[in-house]
Amino acid sequence: MDLILASTSTYRKTLLERLQLPFRCLAPDADETPLPNEPAAQLAARLALAKARSVARMHPDSLVIGSDQVAQLDGNIMGKPGDLQRARQQLRASSGRSVQFITGLALCCAGRGLETLHTEYFTVQFRVLSAAAIDTYLEREQPLDCAGSFKCEGLGIALFERLRGDDPTSLEGLPLIALTTLLKQAGYPVLA
Repeated sequence: MDLILASTSTYRKTLLERLQLPFRCLAPDADETPLPNEPAAQLAARLALAKARSVARMHPDSLVIGSDQVAQLDGNIMGKPGDLQRARQQLRASSGRSVQFITGLALCCAGRGLETLHTEYFTVQFRVLSAAAIDTYLEREQPLDCAGSFKCEGLGIALFERLRGDDPTSLEGLPLIALTTLLKQAGYPVLA
């Protein structure tokens, strides 16, 4: 069975490559605008499913993986910063505090009527960060396309005091432990 990642994210592609399975990446057609007052967990799950569904409709005999991640601080969603000023603001707000990352994961096969959904939670406790440390980090890593303004798989790990969660790959955007379970349940075991 053909496996498709409904994403153009290089981060998710690199993560899925760890499983050593043949797959291809296709861009999903999904509106990522949050609904009014939509809780972070519902947003992550809704977008993961929308991404998977949009590709699965075009490829009904394929297993399609969709994923979306939302970061929240004090119940407020933190998006991708897009620019250095917003990245500085996000890291200043996170300094010395806990930020929760919620990753929605969907697996769909339109031809089989298969839709499974999983939501993974991961909490990052940030160190107290000086303005100089924030600027140095942003200059070196340029995480402007990452929710929360960091890359945990790179230098961003130096920003953290503690990590809490079941699947560290969820922090990078694709929870591989949960994905291997969903694939097995769909008849596509990773270690077959």
